[in-house]
Amino acid sequence: MRPPEMSLAVDPAAPETGAAAKAAGALPLPRPRKLRHLPAEKDWPLWAIVLAQAGILAAIVALWEAGARTGVIDGFFWSRPSSIAATFVTFFTEGDAFTDIAFTFRATITGFVIGTAAGSLFGLSFWWSKNYAAIVQPYIICFESIPKLALAPLVILVFGIDIASKTAMAVALTFVISTLTTYSGVRALDPDGERLFYSLGATRWQVFRKLVVPSCLPFIISVLRVNIGLALTGAIVGEFISSQHGLGRTISYAGATYDIALLWVAVIVLSTLAVIMYALVSALEGLLRHGTRQ
Repeated sequence: MRPPEMSLAVDPAAPETGAAAKAAGALPLPRPRKLRHLPAEKDWPLWAIVLAQAGILAAIVALWEAGARTGVIDGFFWSRPSSIAATFVTFFTEGDAFTDIAFTFRATITGFVIGTAAGSLFGLSFWWSKNYAAIVQPYIICFESIPKLALAPLVILVFGIDIASKTAMAVALTFVISTLTTYSGVRALDPDGERLFYSLGATRWQVFRKLVVPSCLPFIISVLRVNIGLALTGAIVGEFISSQHGLGRTISYAGATYDIALLWVAVIVLSTLAVIMYALVSALEGLLRHGTRQ
């Protein structure tokens, strides 16, 4: 007895493969795309970064010295690193370096503290009355738009040529920035939070002390690093106009006498002082932010 013939059933809807697919003109399946990843860059160690920075600085100094000696760079107007180094030693051994640095530092820090504190308190005071804020705000904005350099001679005449006038210039530059920044924090307060405090029986002073001040503290902290640079600018501008001491007076004197080497020395010292004060304020900002998070 013959076994029944077995036949393979072909699904007409199944896709054709192999030679049959080619004969039928079917398109080949697309290849899967290769996954791409973000380019990974290995972080350099700290010593390598410092070494690269030192190398760039050394190259600039070497090219500067070579250019001044060969005449590519005008040595009179640009001086040269060897002359600047000699003047640097003389400035600290025979000049008034420490007196000038201390004078500029005191004027900057005093103006920074007074301007930031007074401006922050003034900005917080706008919370007590919207009408009061609406009346005073245009005057604050107008004072901010005035170039402070135009006020420097008047400030010198009123406060004298001693450190008080330099501090006043630093306060003038930092006060308005702190006021406007703090007022932005006041306007960003959540009204529902205030209603909640009042519904729990809090007084207006308790709402100010326990809600308004903590809510505006991040805004006050955020302006610290900006203010330290503005305070230094104000002190230097005051020293440019008239002063007996300070790095600004040294820069003005060096420019008037065409002592370019002394000019570069004063600029380098001023830049170093600015970096130190910026680092101190950044550390203070970190401590304050850590305290507000807790």
